[in-house]
Amino acid sequence: MDLTQIRNEIDSIDDQLVQLFCKRMELSSQVAQYKKANNLPIFVPARERAILQKVAENAGPEMANYTRVLYSMLFELSRSYQSKLNDAPSHLYQEISEAIENTPRLFPQAPMVACQGVEGAYSQIACEKIFKNPFILYFKNFEGVFTAIEQGMCQYGILPIENSTAGSVNKVYDLMISHNFSIVRTFRLKVDHNLLAKPGTKLSDIKTIYSHEQAINQCAGFLHTLTGVNVIPVANTALASEMVSKSESRDVAALSSRFCADLYGLQCLASSVQDAGNNHTRFICISRKLEIYPGSDKTSIMMILPHKPGALYKVLARMYTLGINVIKLESRPLPDRDFEFMFYFDLETSIYSEEFIQLMCELEDLCEEFKYLGSYTEVV
Repeated sequence: MDLTQIRNEIDSIDDQLVQLFCKRMELSSQVAQYKKANNLPIFVPARERAILQKVAENAGPEMANYTRVLYSMLFELSRSYQSKLNDAPSHLYQEISEAIENTPRLFPQAPMVACQGVEGAYSQIACEKIFKNPFILYFKNFEGVFTAIEQGMCQYGILPIENSTAGSVNKVYDLMISHNFSIVRTFRLKVDHNLLAKPGTKLSDIKTIYSHEQAINQCAGFLHTLTGVNVIPVANTALASEMVSKSESRDVAALSSRFCADLYGLQCLASSVQDAGNNHTRFICISRKLEIYPGSDKTSIMMILPHKPGALYKVLARMYTLGINVIKLESRPLPDRDFEFMFYFDLETSIYSEEFIQLMCELEDLCEEFKYLGSYTEVV
């Protein structure tokens, strides 16, 4: 057969497959009705394993693995369809619906906000972009920001979560596991690092440079060009500038924002020294209570999956089935478990879509632990 004939035969088989698939899903709906009437679970692992073994044997050695993959996806589609038919709105979705209904239509203008660092920190800059007139309280570390939110000291908190050059801020991800909060907005800040020192200092005078570890990583190329310089991580880029301004030594400098140069009376020895010109840090704005503002089209969740093959695949397959885009997937080791991980997802989907509703009703059944972190818009 020539190519056209082969494709015509494939098209004919595809027509039959579609008809058989629709018939199978119709039978799945009948199964769903029976399970609901008899209070039976949708997921029956033993039956799925038996079917996978049977179809793999029927397909033969060459096609066995391909057939398992095909039927695994088919099972995900079937379970998703049965869940949609059977499940009443979950407690989580009811909570989300109430938040959508009760959250004010206008984002707050002048709340009390917790930031890590000191005056001039990038968190402060992000905060002033998110809120019009915020009242800011500063805390020494990220833990302090989370605690301030949980204890009600501040209504909101601002935390860096990832950088386009240096990657994720792991300390924040680790703290997210143990603290209760909701993400209400995110902001992507263009970051420019500058080498700041006391007026009259020359670049050749510098022996010690202070900055946050993320900024140090983002400026690695520039730092490698300097010889005989000791680079010391500190808690915050603005704190580095404050330390330099208060130091009696004239051979110290800080990697910090240009805003800090004016704030702490420093001069700029080298500007925009980060490795990538398109250097952005993404900040999350967190709240103690769940708030979902109009137009939210991104959602963050965390989950702990069963420690067995295919666990992550099943979650991703369910999202793929619903047409939900995964824009970030991060894993972090669980501190009290050996070789087990927490998975963090950023999803792109409107809170008003049927797919979002269905996913929120289904995800808890796919994992050992599940945490909804909020739905929000991102400011740029």
